Amino acid sequence: MENLSRGLSLAIVCCVAVLFPACKSAAPPPTTEEVVAEALPETTEIPAGFKAADFVDSGAVDDGWLETFNDPQLEVLVDEALRNNLDLRIAAAQVDSAAASAVIAGARLKPTVDLGIGATGSGTTAEASGDAGLGLSTTWEIDIWGKLASGSAASEASFAAAQANYEFARQSLAAQTAKAWFIATQARMLLDLGLKTVDLYRQTLELVDLKHEVGQVTRQDISLARADLASAQEAHRQAEAADRQARRSLELLLGRYPAAEIEAHSEMSPLPQPVPVGLPSDLLERRPDLIAAENNVAAAFFLTEQAEAAKLPSFAITAGVGASSDVSDLIFDLGAGMFAPLFRGGALEAQVEQADAQQRAAVASYGKAVLKAFEEVEAALTNERLLGERESYLEVVLDESTEAWELAKAQYEVGKIDLLSVLQMQARVVGARIGLVNIRSERVIERVNLHLALGGSFEEDPEKRIITPTTVD
Repeated sequence: MENLSRGLSLAIVCCVAVLFPACKSAAPPPTTEEVVAEALPETTEIPAGFKAADFVDSGAVDDGWLETFNDPQLEVLVDEALRNNLDLRIAAAQVDSAAASAVIAGARLKPTVDLGIGATGSGTTAEASGDAGLGLSTTWEIDIWGKLASGSAASEASFAAAQANYEFARQSLAAQTAKAWFIATQARMLLDLGLKTVDLYRQTLELVDLKHEVGQVTRQDISLARADLASAQEAHRQAEAADRQARRSLELLLGRYPAAEIEAHSEMSPLPQPVPVGLPSDLLERRPDLIAAENNVAAAFFLTEQAEAAKLPSFAITAGVGASSDVSDLIFDLGAGMFAPLFRGGALEAQVEQADAQQRAAVASYGKAVLKAFEEVEAALTNERLLGERESYLEVVLDESTEAWELAKAQYEVGKIDLLSVLQMQARVVGARIGLVNIRSERVIERVNLHLALGGSFEEDPEKRIITPTTVD
């Protein structure tokens, strides 16, 4: 009987060994084209402009666009943010966690080996005996249907998604830092302009006082001039608060204490080169957030495959070798088994339905991310054009208002017009100056948004900076 049992175990092991070369690997996930076709509604058509050949594709995401602003201090600040930002550290830790999960899932494809050491004893106080043993045991589940391979592939896809999300976090942080720097510069310029405006209204009040002393104007003119001066002083205090808040926001991104100690430029960086004609044909492959969403679809696909395979029988090989202190020969043990789920109360079917629902959700999330990416590109390109036109109009407003104001001052000095007309002209000039500062800031910020939407620079083969998540201090 013992020989029959050993022979049966050996036969099962041989059968499993024959089946092992036919073990199923994880099925290939759907391609980008297939996912896009499934994710987007049938009525959604991607414009042919996104396949224009005139646009130079730069490939993977990069930070080369920072250099186009020709601002070394900006590049230093972005480097500091990438080193110190706490949100980026969280993203890096998530990548490390996903990497560990991928290793754990892959380990299930390999045999497990355990070492056992034991000792027993018995007897009385006068006479006692004992025995010690040492043994190795191994178990290996043969992945006939690809269940374990699908689980491993799902973890690897999740790891790839975490890496892409980290890269997008990097790119977003670089863009946030750049925009915060430009906003701080804008606030500094408005603060300086506010101080000049206060001086301007103070000079106007001094002029009115002189004219009042010689009886050329009434007390009403003095009240108007003083009111405008106080209004300018109040606006300057608002600008001072905005300046401090903008610097504190930038310092938070850099990981510094928000003390408003950082100094911004007093002039806005000039707008870089014009945007090339056309749009990137590989937008779906170059934006890391879309890469992450596609990998999430792949992970959900593999989990569905794993849930399907869980309904099928599983095969395992077990082996062991050991020895005891009172036996000179080694003890061997070899076995194989098949385990087929018969009744689980509908749990296995529910797991398949759950995985399928999660896959459909991942596909829909991918489609949402794709449409959002297209919207960001279209909005950034439209704003690029409209803000440029608005700036040209505001320049005309400033030039013409300044000339009208100069003429009004001359007429007021000789008594041809009243002070109210001068103050109105003066307010138009101040408003135009503020408008130009704001619009130029909006243009450089919108250029940053465009780079983030496109996933990198315009240049061909830009120098790429590779930062491994685990290197973040």
